[in-house]
This record gives sequence, structure tokens and C-alpha cells, in this order.
Amino acid sequence: MGRAGTALRELRGAQKSAKGVSLYSRFVNRPAGRYLAAGSYALGLTPNQVTLVSAAFSFAAVAAVALAAPTWGLGIAVWAALAVGFAFDSADGQLARLRGGGSAAGEWLDHVVDAAKLTALHSCVLIAFHRFPEAYGTGSDGWLLVPLGFQFAAVVTFFGGLLTEKLKPRPAPGSPAAEPSVLRAVALLPVDYGVFCLVFLLLGGGALFRWAYAGLGAVAALFLVAFLVKWFRELSAVRR
Repeated sequence: MGRAGTALRELRGAQKSAKGVSLYSRFVNRPAGRYLAAGSYALGLTPNQVTLVSAAFSFAAVAAVALAAPTWGLGIAVWAALAVGFAFDSADGQLARLRGGGSAAGEWLDHVVDAAKLTALHSCVLIAFHRFPEAYGTGSDGWLLVPLGFQFAAVVTFFGGLLTEKLKPRPAPGSPAAEPSVLRAVALLPVDYGVFCLVFLLLGGGALFRWAYAGLGAVAALFLVAFLVKWFRELSAVRR
């Protein structure tokens, strides 16, 4: 068995908990990232290099949204690049665990790229709405507020969740892991980044993309409120 096969076997037995993870991330993105991590290990890539590969795919897609007139072909290319970038985003952490653990600098780089990707993607949708109003039906300036609102919800959710995980006490060593809830995994699908990327398949539909994007933005705002209430209650019980 080659290096990639051996790495893949080891990765299958060293996966993170599925608690709080949507079905897409659990059954699509993480497995795809596992294969990419094994291949990256065989090629001798470092986790930081894999993070940069993820960034390259993601930001190429982001730039295409802002610069190119929307077509069905563009939508497929943007979705594919975003999905591959997301899979490499999973692969860098898995590769780090395979190599014996990541570094603080690597975790920092991963989070910075994630934050930049979220901010840039919604900013470029705003640019696209402004540059191609006839294609998207966004002649009214009010539509430019939609990407701003979506960006706000996405970024606050990202950092709120990240801070909550950092501030919550870690479970005691040897304590049993909580079983992942299937219902929760399904409920989280609308705010999973991988599911969000699917909306770009509708770029060629113009107004169809606009309404689907706005709908996901509204859902993201509702989930943000629910998440903030949940996280505040959880942290209120923590004494520092």
C-alpha cells in the first residue's frame, strides 16, 4: 500500500467529532477532504501549503463572480472552485493531525483565510449586483444591502462560533463523546458553507440567483439570532 493509501487508512480512524456538523460537511466535505489530505501527504505538502491551495481555488471563484457577466457556465465553474476550496479547507486540518498535530501559526492562517473568504465572497456578490443590474434585476439600490446583511450574519456567526469554542471549557479527558444528532445535522444544512456554495449554480438565472441568495441570507440572519442566544446561555454558566 502506498503512502496515500496508508494515510487514508489512518485518517479514517482519526476524524473529528460530528457533533454540531451538518450532513453536507459530515458526509460530503469531510470525506472529500480526507482523500485530498491523503494525496497531499503523499506529495509531501504541508498543512499551510494545503491552506493556500484552498485559498487559491476560493479566491479565483470570488474574483470570477465580481468580474464576469453571469452565465450558467460561469455558475458551474464558480461552484466547482468553491467546493474544491472548501474540501481543501477540510484537508489542511486532517493533514495536520496526520503529521502529528498542527501549529498555532497554521491555525491562525486557516482562520484568517476563512474570514477573508467569507468577507470577499459577499463583497463580490455586491459588486456583481452593481456591475450587472440588468442580468440580476438589481436596478434598485436596496438590493445592494442584501449582500451586506448576508456578510454581517456570516461573519458574526463565524467569529461567534469560534469564540464560543475557545471560551467553553474542554471536556474532561476520557469523558464519553456526545452522540451527534441527525435532526441537528439536517437543521444546520441551510447555513452550511458547502450548501451555500450551491446557490452559485443559479448564476445564469439572474433573478433566480438573486432571490435564492436573498433567501439564504434571510435564513442566515435567523440562525444568527438563534446561535447568539444559545452561545450566550452556554457561556453564562462558565466562570473564569
